Amino acid sequence: MPGDTHLLTFALTAVVIIVIPGPSVLFIVGRALSEGRRVAVVSVVGNTIGEYVQVVAVAFGVGTLAERSVALFTTIKLLGAAYLVYLGLRALRGHAVALTATAADPVRPSVGRTVGQGLLVGVSNPKTVIFLAAILPEFVSRTAGHIPGQILLLGLVFSAIALVCDTTWALAAGTARLWFNRAPHRAAMIGRVGGLAIVAVGIRLALTGRHD
Repeated sequence: MPGDTHLLTFALTAVVIIVIPGPSVLFIVGRALSEGRRVAVVSVVGNTIGEYVQVVAVAFGVGTLAERSVALFTTIKLLGAAYLVYLGLRALRGHAVALTATAADPVRPSVGRTVGQGLLVGVSNPKTVIFLAAILPEFVSRTAGHIPGQILLLGLVFSAIALVCDTTWALAAGTARLWFNRAPHRAAMIGRVGGLAIVAVGIRLALTGRHD
């Protein structure tokens, strides 16, 4: 297993990468603004699970293939971008429906569906693919053996940090939405902003080139 120094160094590296807003963070903020804290926090859980799926892929070699293959990287990126645009448009449509719903009949996505949506965004996040495939192996101790196990452990550290940071973003954005919701015109505006933000993230992701 990696030594304490390796774990600490990796944790600090992960924090630096995670706190820089990327597709996942912007997706979470967009969900918080358009659909509230509950949906955003549940999305964080799904997104974290999706990112750990990438860790498993790296541990068994698939992630390295994605990191080195331009075609596979582009496919992952475009699929993730398309899904983000879909979720953003869905949020815009859902918000329009919510504005006409009664208080006794609110429009709320199910927990399972929300987790699944977050998972798909997390597993298709190219920023995470590149980071995990390029960085995780560098913190593995070759002499300690059990390399896949070490990568899985480091991935747990990464996922725990991401869970805390992304949840903080979700709660902060969700709290801001509560203020906007005190007035109907503000609620309508912030809901549209959240949906459009998710769409914008998807478009930006699709247009962003690979940086080796």
